[in-house]
Amino acid sequence: MEISVDRKLFWFLKEGHKLDLENPRHLDMYIQQVLMHGKEEEVRRMLHRVSTEDFRQSFERVKKYPPKEVRLFWEEELGNSGEHSKGNSNSP
Repeated sequence: MEISVDRKLFWFLKEGHKLDLENPRHLDMYIQQVLMHGKEEEVRRMLHRVSTEDFRQSFERVKKYPPKEVRLFWEEELGNSGEHSKGNSNSP
């Protein structure tokens, strides 16, 4: 999926630049920028555009960049979704 970039979030890219969210590098840049600089509306849009699994994989690659509070929030949210507990024999 190709998207046009929002200049508020991607001020460093040329006008009219597009990101291909199927390209892991583009997806990582998109998620990192939205998590670090996006407002609620941009986060909601991101969560509708990107599958849960793609978000998880990308977050693992970029989680060292956002501020600690942002990283901890998303680590907690991803952990609470139940996906991490699959295969855990200690889970009820």
